[in-house]
Amino acid sequence: MGKFFSIIYILMFIRIALSWIRVSPYNKAVNIIYQLTDPLLDPFQRMIDRLGINTGMIDFSPLIAYLVFNFLETLIIKILWKL
Repeated sequence: MGKFFSIIYILMFIRIALSWIRVSPYNKAVNIIYQLTDPLLDPFQRMIDRLGINTGMIDFSPLIAYLVFNFLETLIIKILWKL
């Protein structure tokens, strides 16, 4: 279970790092990262837009997603530990 969340965290970190540098939108590796992370981040981006807290230049959805996934990981581990 920990490896699953570790992969998610790594992909989100790469996605954040890619937003700081200029990369070609035609790069296959970049497209793969976006295809893997878009489904994870889209709900959080929509939530930010609905709440009207979109800052424009800074996308906080990866941070919020990280916090939610970290909470879920902790919750799942605690539940499985009790079994």
